Amino acid sequence: MERVNESCTEIIIVRHGETYWNALGKMQGQTDVDLNDVGRQQAMAVAERLSTEPDITAVYSSDLKRAFDTAQMIAAKFHGLQVIKDEDLRERHIGELQGLLFRDLPALNPKAYAALTSNEFDDENLGGGESRRELHRRCTSSLQRIAANHRGDSPLLMTTGRDGLGPNHQRVHYNSTQNHPFWLFKNKKLEAFWAR
Repeated sequence: MERVNESCTEIIIVRHGETYWNALGKMQGQTDVDLNDVGRQQAMAVAERLSTEPDITAVYSSDLKRAFDTAQMIAAKFHGLQVIKDEDLRERHIGELQGLLFRDLPALNPKAYAALTSNEFDDENLGGGESRRELHRRCTSSLQRIAANHRGDSPLLMTTGRDGLGPNHQRVHYNSTQNHPFWLFKNKKLEAFWAR
């Protein structure tokens, strides 16, 4: 792929593979849940797909096991690049909502459900966790730091979860002076990435 601008950092954002809680429909937030067998297969498939990308120069990941394990499988395809852990790439902390079944949330806490499923950039602090504004500050700060350290590199890879920098599997050209609305990304499964 041709470089858009040498002052930009090209980033491929990858969501972690499926976890045991994903399969059950439980809300994870920052609970450290392992990948299940499907998630490991998904991570290997994405690693294989990404192995055709030229010159991935760095691999960043949340420190949560599901993201880190996904990142390690991908990094192994690039001459054993070391995965750099960054706590700021974690998913949104949703406090007491962590561990609840998503399908039960509308009845248990309609206000939290509305805030969680909204695209609005708000200060609603879900169940004692992070507001979307706090999440945005944390993730944007991390992305700006990473982009500044890799200006002109092509591409970077990050693994994250639903409410991290981007739950989708996307290619982003990031200039650290820009301010992207990461909270508008929607959740997609890993299959969406290699199907394109």
